Amino acid sequence: MILSMIIPCFNEEKNLPLLLERIKKIQCLSHEIEFVIVNNGSQDNSAMILPDLVRGSERIKVVTIDENQGYGYGILKGLENAQGDFLGWTHADLQTDIHDVLKALDILKIHNLSDHIYVKGKRRKRNLFDNFFTFGMSVFETLLLRHYLNDINAQPNIFHQSFFKSWVSPPKDFSLDLFSLYMAKKAKLEIIRFDVLFPPRQNGVSSWNRSWKDRLKFIKRTISYSFTLKKSLK
Repeated sequence: MILSMIIPCFNEEKNLPLLLERIKKIQCLSHEIEFVIVNNGSQDNSAMILPDLVRGSERIKVVTIDENQGYGYGILKGLENAQGDFLGWTHADLQTDIHDVLKALDILKIHNLSDHIYVKGKRRKRNLFDNFFTFGMSVFETLLLRHYLNDINAQPNIFHQSFFKSWVSPPKDFSLDLFSLYMAKKAKLEIIRFDVLFPPRQNGVSSWNRSWKDRLKFIKRTISYSFTLKKSLK
């Protein structure tokens, strides 16, 4: 298995049928990708419908977490259960096309499956406000952590198993994207970005980006963790 993709799902009941349909199409095109679906403490009917959706698929695992302990926690549990030489994650809300995983796999092969690369999406065709928000956070993180960090929350994120095993005390919330990219910079991995589209959600609502209040909470948590990260790695 070359690549294991982790997909954390929190209350994504309405998106799961289409998500699994697209995953199965990908696996018809490539037998080198494993998908690990993490039911991250969902409170909807995800736990009921997932077994039927994945039945008969040998390269789709389901990891169940009874109580949601954060976005990052779900991803970490998925990574721990993955078997691929390369690991990664992306979102379940279909805002990032799951077929981008095939593009990432091609990039890994072009670079001879090097364990010294980090493949990450770069979002395109977003609205002006989202671009401004991302730019502001990128400038702040770059100045604070003294490494060029841009479009930190873009998906997917893909790296070698050995890089994951080097992590110490990764965060359990949305700061995991920042932690992972920053650690890749610190480890001097070759960062390879590729364009991905980022359309609106098709179903459901975001668990963090529903209002200005949610955005402010996200900014506050990220800034707080950024200072913690800088202090811990001195």
